[in-house]
Amino acid sequence: MLKSARHSRIRQLVEAQGQVSVSELNQLLEVSDATIRRDLEEMAQRGWVRRTHGGAVAVERATKEPPIVQRAAEHQDEKQRIGREAASLVTPGDTIFLGSGSTVHAVAENLHDVPDLTVITNALNVVNELAGDDNIELIVIGGMFRKSEKSMVSHIAEQAIREFRADRVFMGMRGIDPIHGFTNDYLPEARTDRTILKMAPQIVIVADRSKLGLVSTVYLAPVTAAHLLITDTGAPRAMVEELESLGLEVRLV
Repeated sequence: MLKSARHSRIRQLVEAQGQVSVSELNQLLEVSDATIRRDLEEMAQRGWVRRTHGGAVAVERATKEPPIVQRAAEHQDEKQRIGREAASLVTPGDTIFLGSGSTVHAVAENLHDVPDLTVITNALNVVNELAGDDNIELIVIGGMFRKSEKSMVSHIAEQAIREFRADRVFMGMRGIDPIHGFTNDYLPEARTDRTILKMAPQIVIVADRSKLGLVSTVYLAPVTAAHLLITDTGAPRAMVEELESLGLEVRLV
């Protein structure tokens, strides 16, 4: 059987079953284990499957993200732990950027007592959370209002963001995958997020385990565009190890 035919058959099996093993493919395709492993490695590099020990599994495609109001009720305990851990990185006198999303909002909730803090944000929920704090100077980015996220996006926001530099950025992410990188499902926001990724020497991604392994429609950047991922202890160990092997620090809380 030609390699292209093997790849096609393997993809069909993975899509139908969700996963396949090397031994199963060996018996079905009547080729050596070494050939099957080479096939799976090549297919994983192309993003067709995800390689696992002893086989491969299907790449999980992200559905359209629900509005932030709905997501706020999901994984609440995990988001609070992540928010506290992320906020512990902030020191008095810092200038930080807070992006949109329910997990980033959990970071904002833990910043009320940080003295002499400057917060740049394009997220309305972050503004509402911190607006009453005398110790926090707020710089609010304008742009096209995305109602579902309560955030400002588009080229207007991008131009404003380019005017600033921060000590560190905290942002959420729709999809996080070692091969496909960071992905999103809304093009104007994705372009804005690419600009945010360039505004600080430390980029911190805050995301619960449900975002790991997801691949959405719009490519943002490789995972190496960030320096630290803070997620919860329910994150799949194999996924964490794969991200760490690429140079992304992963902190489990």
